[in-house]
Amino acid sequence: MSQKTIRIAIDCMGGDAGLPVTIPAAMQFSQRHSDTLCLLVGDADAILAQLAAEGNRSDDWYQILPASEVVTMDDSVEVALRRKKDSSMRVAAQAVKDGLAGACISAGNTGAWMAISRYVLKTLDGIDRPAIAAPIPNLKGGATTVLDLGANVDCSAEHLLQFAIMGTALVAAVDGRERPTVGLLNIGEEVIKGNDVVKQAAELLRHSGLNFQGNVEGDDICKGSVDIVVCDGFVGNVVLKSMEGLAKMVASMLREEFTRDALSMTAGLVAKPVLKRLGKRVDNRQYNGAALLGLRGIVIKSHGSADAYAYGYALERARQAVKNGLLEGTTAAIARLQCHGEDKMDEPVIDVHSSTLSPQ
Repeated sequence: MSQKTIRIAIDCMGGDAGLPVTIPAAMQFSQRHSDTLCLLVGDADAILAQLAAEGNRSDDWYQILPASEVVTMDDSVEVALRRKKDSSMRVAAQAVKDGLAGACISAGNTGAWMAISRYVLKTLDGIDRPAIAAPIPNLKGGATTVLDLGANVDCSAEHLLQFAIMGTALVAAVDGRERPTVGLLNIGEEVIKGNDVVKQAAELLRHSGLNFQGNVEGDDICKGSVDIVVCDGFVGNVVLKSMEGLAKMVASMLREEFTRDALSMTAGLVAKPVLKRLGKRVDNRQYNGAALLGLRGIVIKSHGSADAYAYGYALERARQAVKNGLLEGTTAAIARLQCHGEDKMDEPVIDVHSSTLSPQ
């Protein structure tokens, strides 16, 4: 057990499928990483039964943290917070707060997971609202980090600035980029475009000291024009779901066309290697696992409909976040950007509360 240097608390009960997805994903994940201990949170008897059903023969890769309640996908935030205080979500988040785990993950109700994580872990100094950030594949062979993806429907200009700060910290910490580029999602690149909130946010970003590249449009996400794209949660969630739907539609159309008749099926056999490579590149399951930024702990949100393959990628992201010191990197980055002349830096920084430019 002493070799288990990384610990991840897994809400085994959350998501559309729950145990039939989370347990096999955790088992496969543990086989790849001998340094990671999985804290399986939920109904202990049900977890043990699922482990047996999956043919598990070892107990050195996991520990069970019992939880007597489950937050369903239909539960309100009030129910999740006030009535289900021993839910698998709550116990997983508490494990991070208590230092038992370096990260926690759930595929359950997004609103409840955000509310519980924020209640248990609290936000970092200088951050008003946590945000959901996730990578979206781009044409450059990498990924564009987009936030917020659904945690905050209504945002002020200051909130969008904070998202940019957190996104910069995330990409700098995980991808090792010193000054990742930031773009503000808008209906046009021109300065005069957008509503008042977006225009105000752009003005704050221009004087923030961040590597702000100006307004970007929706297609810039897939082009990889910038490393980070900032938007409110309403827009971000619509963008994400639209892209997921488009990918599924294209895949379905290709299958239909290549099975339409004998000639098409023959062409499909010839094109099969190319189609498999294409399918792998656009498979959104490989990008499962969004980070809930701005909290005093590493929190990962898996897609509710994720299968074991997709859930495994979310677990990988949680492990990488812990291994690369995401929390420490985010805290340090925010502190540098909030500095009011105490540190001698070359570029100006922003106070995320007052939103005033602070000279060095």
